[in-house]
Amino acid sequence: MNKKTVKDINLKGKKVFVRCDFNVPMDENQNITDNTRIKAALPTIKYLLEQNCKIILASHLGRPKGEVKPEFSLKPVAKELSKLLGKEVIMANDVIGEDAMTKAANLKEGEIMLLENVRFHREETDNNPEFAKKLASMAEVFVNDAFGTAHRAHASTTGIADYIPGVAGFLIEKELKFLGNAINNPERPFVAILGGAKVSDKIGVIDSLLDKVDTLMIGGGMAYTFFKAQGYNVGNSLCEVEKTGLALEAMKKAKAKGVKLLLPIDTKIGKEFKPDTESKTVAWTEIPDGWEGFDIGEKTIEMFKNELQSAKTVIWNGPLGLFEFDQFAIGTNEIAKTLADLDATTIIGGGDSAAAVTKAGLADKMTHISTGGGASLEFLEGKKLPGIECLQDK
Repeated sequence: MNKKTVKDINLKGKKVFVRCDFNVPMDENQNITDNTRIKAALPTIKYLLEQNCKIILASHLGRPKGEVKPEFSLKPVAKELSKLLGKEVIMANDVIGEDAMTKAANLKEGEIMLLENVRFHREETDNNPEFAKKLASMAEVFVNDAFGTAHRAHASTTGIADYIPGVAGFLIEKELKFLGNAINNPERPFVAILGGAKVSDKIGVIDSLLDKVDTLMIGGGMAYTFFKAQGYNVGNSLCEVEKTGLALEAMKKAKAKGVKLLLPIDTKIGKEFKPDTESKTVAWTEIPDGWEGFDIGEKTIEMFKNELQSAKTVIWNGPLGLFEFDQFAIGTNEIAKTLADLDATTIIGGGDSAAAVTKAGLADKMTHISTGGGASLEFLEGKKLPGIECLQDK
């Protein structure tokens, strides 16, 4: 990585503004249901504590759209962080208001504070320079460790770096190392598995990966657009008719590049969108009217498994079926189990695929699980991420 990290500059005793990704799921009583993202920030925070820094943490949570909404408060995060670190995290009642500014000004070495949700201000997502300047005025150095929002040019992820020097935290460094190596210097055979609902979300990634991989497997909702493109009936399955041309182009490109493009050969279909719906498995060319495809079928699972046996690098983004419903989670779970047993570098690209692997209890068996769904997709597409571009070069 050609960007400076916290280890490349002298931070001893400095006041540091750290943008984290504490966008964690909560239940209706504001109890955190999964603290993975908070834990992912700990290595950077602990290193800054060792350097006796005065630490100001910032994050967004949900989409309050520029309004102060108590259900999106970061107070539960401050509590959880205090518990994980074994030391008090001072909670500010606002972001750039009097309370935050006073607490930031009075911060002592080795103390940590957390600002309230930065998206309580519309200026955050607008990347408003005045707002970014106020955030920067609290500290001497900016550390970005929020890979999950690195693809967004917001005030606390990008704008702030116009006013104080910016470096990467350990989480961003780790993300770029794994994703960067996979894309630029993969051990081969290199296999990518793409699932999820929409071709339109992934077409840039498909295009970019076809230049790099040996095999590309496609499952999930977007497979039906590929079926439709070849003139077959997809019943009520998810399908972007207007994207069928893009699907055909991708198939052509794969052929021209000598990339093996594997599409499902059978599919598990259901009558209705509900967990206990009547279901059956049919060949991909025989989806009847009134039925909807919800998972890859047994023959496809076997085909994908066989192809994966020889893989040395695997990137997986997007579930292969409606994994939220147990009877349609089989494809996703079987592929997750296969990856867990491989002697290969296995990278899971955030979002729903990370949730699926965690749900299957196999998270610790993967080489790397990305903390950013959208950011990892854009990185795989070859796009520049504003939250990383703004950091100092080595």
